Amino acid sequence: MMVLKRLFRIYLIIGRTFNIWYSTLFTALLILLLRSIIGIGRVIDHFFFWSIRKPLNQPIIIVGNPRSGTTFLHRFLIKQKLGTGSELWQMLYPSITIQKFIRPIIPFLEKISPARHHSTEAHKTSLNSIETDDVSLLFRYLDGFFLYGFFLTFDKNNLFEWVDPKIRDTSLRDFRWFKTMWSRNIISNKSDRYIGKLFSISANLPAFQKEFPDSKILYMIRDPLKVIPSGLSLVTGVLDKRFKFWSLKKNIRDRFIQRLYNALLELLNRFHEDWTKGNIDKKKVLIVGYDLMMNDFESLMDNIINFTGIKESKDLRAEIKKTAKNQRNFKSEHNYDLEKFGLTEEQIKKDCKNIYLTFLT
Repeated sequence: MMVLKRLFRIYLIIGRTFNIWYSTLFTALLILLLRSIIGIGRVIDHFFFWSIRKPLNQPIIIVGNPRSGTTFLHRFLIKQKLGTGSELWQMLYPSITIQKFIRPIIPFLEKISPARHHSTEAHKTSLNSIETDDVSLLFRYLDGFFLYGFFLTFDKNNLFEWVDPKIRDTSLRDFRWFKTMWSRNIISNKSDRYIGKLFSISANLPAFQKEFPDSKILYMIRDPLKVIPSGLSLVTGVLDKRFKFWSLKKNIRDRFIQRLYNALLELLNRFHEDWTKGNIDKKKVLIVGYDLMMNDFESLMDNIINFTGIKESKDLRAEIKKTAKNQRNFKSEHNYDLEKFGLTEEQIKKDCKNIYLTFLT
């Protein structure tokens, strides 16, 4: 029933904000049909793939605010076959059985996929792209930070409490889901270790560590003056591509941006609070600086290899050296400015004072 409640609320939000009613209704019906089909496939999985019951082997989880370098590091580690992650289509169809039928028609599905609206200069994506596991909560439960960031933020009421783990804690449900999805994709991708990416657990890392006590967390930190406006630019860029965000009335845009800004701050501050109060098992967390990743990738990878127990090879070392050179010469094509979002350097520095003192001095 809660899924239907959220579905109806999103239908009203999209209709009232963008005046899109009929296609939204069709999408809602398609989501409900897809959930039913996937449910059948997942039941069949249990009969033919017994190894989905095996415990996960020290999963590596990359955590950090969007635009802090998480996607680059995530895709690099998986590209080197140091583990496996979830491609976007695998999160849409999280059943080994169904994936066997879907895989051959991915090129066709790509042409009608919503991912075509998401791919921008800030973040290239497709159905075959390795993506953040957070999006699976949107697909599975129509819930989570993705739901808030792209839709609930438009509501006339601030609905952050719908996704705030301090008010509505869905961690037990979510973590169980991750376990089942990760186990299936390990089998589908013929791997033995999972490498995930979850920005949302910045707000609830102690609970995650309790559920996954042998996980290795790579927490990525970037200057808030860069990461916050870049995150705002990413989301509004996607919304503009699909819904003409920058053509909306100014008061609607301003309200949306302020709420999203506050949510991005919460992710940073919740992690900081748990880190400084000793709620996090720091022995199982490696702080990864964005600047180090860009300027000295070899040193960063040495730290990651030692921390995670990854086995190094000559091919891996050669790829690290090649990537280190590319990183030093990299120039992003993603342009944004603070003024566009009604922000100032002084405001961000004030709001993120603790982040600077703890992680960036």
